[in-house]
Amino acid sequence: MAILLAAQGALLCDRAMAQPAPAESSTFEDVPEGTLDLDDMPDIGLEWPDLDQPTQTLPEAQAETSSTEEAALAEEGAAAPAQEPESEPGTAAEADSSDGAASNAEALAALDPTQPLRYQVRLDGVSEVADPLFYSRFDALSALRQGEGTRASIAQIRRRAQSDEELLGELLRTRGYYESRTRARFGVGGEADPHVRVALNAVPGRRYSLDAVEIFGLEGSTPSGKPLRSFFDVKVGDPADTDAILAATDKLRLSLEEGGYPFADVREPVLTVDHQQRQALLSLNAETGDFLRFGEIRVNEDAPFDARHVAVIGRFSRGEPFRQSEVADLNRAIVATGLVSQVTITPEERGDGEAVDIVVNMTRAPPRTIAGEIGYGTGEGARVEVRWQHRNLIPPEGAVTFRGVLGTQEQSLSAILRRNNLWERDQALNGELSIANVDQPAYDALTAGVAASLERHTNLIFQKEWTWSAGLELRISDERRLFGKSLVPVRRRYVIAALPASLTHDGSDDLLDPRRGYRLGGRLSPELSLQDGAFGYVRAQIDGSAYIPVGDRLTVAGRVRLGTIVGASADRIAPTRRFYAGGGGSVRGYAFQAIGPRDLNNDPVGGRSLGEISLEARYRFGSMNQFGIVPFIDAGTISSEPLPTVSELRVGAGLGFRYYSNFGPIRVDVGTPLNPQVGDSRIGVYVSLGQAF
Repeated sequence: MAILLAAQGALLCDRAMAQPAPAESSTFEDVPEGTLDLDDMPDIGLEWPDLDQPTQTLPEAQAETSSTEEAALAEEGAAAPAQEPESEPGTAAEADSSDGAASNAEALAALDPTQPLRYQVRLDGVSEVADPLFYSRFDALSALRQGEGTRASIAQIRRRAQSDEELLGELLRTRGYYESRTRARFGVGGEADPHVRVALNAVPGRRYSLDAVEIFGLEGSTPSGKPLRSFFDVKVGDPADTDAILAATDKLRLSLEEGGYPFADVREPVLTVDHQQRQALLSLNAETGDFLRFGEIRVNEDAPFDARHVAVIGRFSRGEPFRQSEVADLNRAIVATGLVSQVTITPEERGDGEAVDIVVNMTRAPPRTIAGEIGYGTGEGARVEVRWQHRNLIPPEGAVTFRGVLGTQEQSLSAILRRNNLWERDQALNGELSIANVDQPAYDALTAGVAASLERHTNLIFQKEWTWSAGLELRISDERRLFGKSLVPVRRRYVIAALPASLTHDGSDDLLDPRRGYRLGGRLSPELSLQDGAFGYVRAQIDGSAYIPVGDRLTVAGRVRLGTIVGASADRIAPTRRFYAGGGGSVRGYAFQAIGPRDLNNDPVGGRSLGEISLEARYRFGSMNQFGIVPFIDAGTISSEPLPTVSELRVGAGLGFRYYSNFGPIRVDVGTPLNPQVGDSRIGVYVSLGQAF
């Protein structure tokens, strides 16, 4: 008798996340073995259905069982008490007597049928055959579980138990236990507040195996010589497990789509179970279609960019074997440009049996954005920022942004050009014109500059192992600072040309919230300065971090940063080009730029070398690990010498709080300096998106 797996599995093959398997028995007292089955419940004035006649008609292959099977099942110990947990002497063991059963029947009969009662549920006899997914499905579909938190009448409890008997049997059949038996037993507990104990007992019986597997349409091989039949890994002798068969069918479809067969048609498998012979036969039909390669890319007429640019965004080339995952990746990347509100990608067969064209239909999104920010910080004062952006002013993907900042410590204007996906995917050209007046604790600078760079960047769609950037920078800066032992500020003008470059290796598992792995990056910037003559120097910096998981909830994270400037003394280097430490991305507990040597007014002056080290213990908690607490300790030093010294080392410690949202962790850190300098605040608070490192 045939059972179409799709019909049988429609209710059962959900993709819900598996929960840990519950214990075989709940915390309430064991239901005595002498308690009543459904058929033995006392009459309370209602017409009870006959449990030997199921109220829901099942397919014959599931509902019919031969007398031979019944005899075999009896030999296997189908009696419900065989599956009951052992009871302590003097309690459940005594319930085996007829007096115990009669006493329990009297207790059930004494219950008021109109009075709602609490009830508790447990499963018996399935621990050897069930997994977390089995339990999660039962909990999601069980009538008893859904109403377990509320009171119900005896009639309601019995009807729910009858439904769950059938559900439990259905779940066992999906795992190949076609001779399973299920039974509900009832008991009464509690004196002051009586409640009903419901035990659903199952005897799985023998598990059916596949005696024959017939596959049609997978007789050939791929162009590389791999047999198509190898894509379907179900074979004779495997359990007649619906979940496993459907998973193998899904894997077959995916393998064909990833192997160059975009129009493959894999029909639903059919399982035939012969209860008389105790045999199971699996049959599967498939049509692979032609093996095809990527052909041309075609876009609609109103698309924000042409087919050539789509080819740059895609990770496949013309002539490569078709892969559905490459099409899905292209879809995500086009959406990430921000230039489309909707995209549809359709493989279209040419008809030559050789190639498949990729048809991309895009709907333009509004290209302009106006954004603003208003804020206040204890170390930064008031600040207002306004941005206007056109994301495709210079097609394709040439975004132009105008940015203005008005604040107590910064007033600036800038124009930024960013050309995304230039020549290669995730490669960008950046250009910037800017003028700024900045009044920081360490310096007062009026700066104008131009900068350009070419970079290969990472993103949330595809986190890259290697990223890099290379560029050039020209700055003219008029800076006000105390020099030497003078108390009178002096202004100096600097003309600086630089060739900054960076290289980063990311071996972590997540861009915003790493929990294992490491990161290592370096920056190098040869610079030429014109101030009292021309001189040159080199700025270099190395950053490294590591993430070590300790269990499921705790991650130990550490960071090291080293920097140096060689080729010129500290007093000749422009204050804006020196190293500084302190703040939320550096040493928490200290104000921005507060660590290091200070002048006669107790303001930081920066230095030629930098050393920082941080250690965090990131502990997550909550029902979905959505909250976190992070004790941390940071240390940093700034020196006027080319190598950092321990004598200037400053240490901060504190506690952080995290909320792990869908777009990354929201961070709030509260730190305090352990060996502060004169004028340092006792508390520092830092709020940002993403981990500290």
